[in-house]
Amino acid sequence: MEDPRTERERIEELRDEARYRQQRLALYRARHYGGRASDPRRLAELQRAYDGAAARLARAKAKARPNSP
Repeated sequence: MEDPRTERERIEELRDEARYRQQRLALYRARHYGGRASDPRRLAELQRAYDGAAARLARAKAKARPNSP
């Protein structure tokens, strides 16, 4: 079993990554919907990156929770 502090640090890293990916996606979406030149494939790529980061964070949080009866 991992050290709880290390586990918390890992969750914080994953939370930061998910937040970063979400912000990048939001900025690109604003650019896309604002009428500026944008690539729909890039938008989809940013969405996948965010979805992956969010899924990793959710798995880490679920793993960190003690099993409840």
